[in-house]
Amino acid sequence: MSGRPEFSGLSVGDVVATQEVAITRDTLVRYAGASGDFNPIHYNDVFAESVGLPGVIAHGMFTMGAAASVVETWAGPGNVVDFQTRFSRPIPVPNPGEAVATVTCKIGALDDEATTARVDVTVEFDGQKVLSKAQAVVACA
Repeated sequence: MSGRPEFSGLSVGDVVATQEVAITRDTLVRYAGASGDFNPIHYNDVFAESVGLPGVIAHGMFTMGAAASVVETWAGPGNVVDFQTRFSRPIPVPNPGEAVATVTCKIGALDDEATTARVDVTVEFDGQKVLSKAQAVVACA
């Protein structure tokens, strides 16, 4: 067993993973420390509003990483060989409280020759997509 998804068991359109991701101000503090991204739009409401945002927003790279981790949980460690996206809208994070994003992973294409699956990833917050054209390529067995 390779620990990879079984290629022959996949079909285009299959939803292979769904997960809700709760984001709090504590999440942002921890991510800032781990990433070194201390931009005040991620912790200071006054500053965030002064630059036209609705308040503090989640780090785009945190959102991308959370989405990629949902794919990796399904695919297995080391089997996500590519992940790309565009950032389309921010996720405002209330204080107190949490913002909950929903990540859905669906098989978008299968490559018989390479034995890979393209996983189309949708990340939604408040009924709207926050990532555009989010796609992972997964090595399969």
